[in-house]
Amino acid sequence: MASAKGAWEKAHDQRYRRLISLLVAERKRLGLSQDALAERLGHHQQFVSRYETCQRRLDVVEFVEVANALGLSATDMILGLAI
Repeated sequence: MASAKGAWEKAHDQRYRRLISLLVAERKRLGLSQDALAERLGHHQQFVSRYETCQRRLDVVEFVEVANALGLSATDMILGLAI
């Protein structure tokens, strides 16, 4: 069984944080508030706040939905992590 500390560290993997920082940067570049993005996604503002602050992990389906809502290619973002 994984420890709580291990789960916390995994939630803050450098690659995951990079993806989230790209999503946040694009939201801000577009001039969208967390509320406006949440509305596009059909979620509450807290959903956006929680994943942006890594209090909650996005699953792959949610990640693709957020990327699409921001006009980003989830595929290109993920391929960009392969270094």
